Amino acid sequence: MRFRPCIDLREGRVVQIIGSSLMDKNSEKLKTNFETDRSPGDFAKMYKDDNLPGGHVISLGSGNEDAALSALRAYPGGFHIGGGITPQNAIAYLEAGASHIIVTSYVFSNGRIDMEKLKLLQKTVGKNRLVLDLSCRKKGSDFWIVTDRWQKFTNEIISPEILNQLADHCDEFLVHGVDVEGKMEGIQEELIEILGKNSPIPVTYAGGVKALSDLGLVKEVGSSRVDLTIGSALDIFGGSIPYRSVVEWFQN
Repeated sequence: MRFRPCIDLREGRVVQIIGSSLMDKNSEKLKTNFETDRSPGDFAKMYKDDNLPGGHVISLGSGNEDAALSALRAYPGGFHIGGGITPQNAIAYLEAGASHIIVTSYVFSNGRIDMEKLKLLQKTVGKNRLVLDLSCRKKGSDFWIVTDRWQKFTNEIISPEILNQLADHCDEFLVHGVDVEGKMEGIQEELIEILGKNSPIPVTYAGGVKALSDLGLVKEVGSSRVDLTIGSALDIFGGSIPYRSVVEWFQN
């Protein structure tokens, strides 16, 4: 189990939002927990100094390219990058310093996984540099993968079958629990348990952490096999959990 830091970008600034409020055109409905003038590069340097590789830089909408590149250059090889990634721009981000690229919407068509697109992306960047974002929302008793800024349900659920199928084509999974992401009201234990029991490759969970004690809970229900991202709840993003305490918890 590892701590995976994050840098979320909107309109070139570091932010933390409530994920379920993110939409393409209606910015008035976007609920922002935090935004700062502190540069993405500053956050990246901090993560580098604390030896925290494997975090992610996520572009939430357009206008973030320069900000994303500044983070990648401040911590070469330290970040995965996602948000609008296609075979046409993926190599440029890898050459700029990303260790992996993250994709969701690109590999889905009409609610289903488009294996031709997935294989093209795998061929373009290599399996060992590809992360699939399987962020999901609960509907009924299942967790359904969502795309298009987490607003559109696909026809795929998080299951042992889908995890094993997709693991043949990528290096890691990233899974946001969209229903709780950014709300700091508690993690989705059921989802974490599914990931811990069934993911054959490294998987990172994000969403809902509200207290330092949640770290131990994720470790327990995820069978020590699920890495963790914390955003809005950290004091560096305006929350109450000391970033330094989280770093020390994982170091120990």
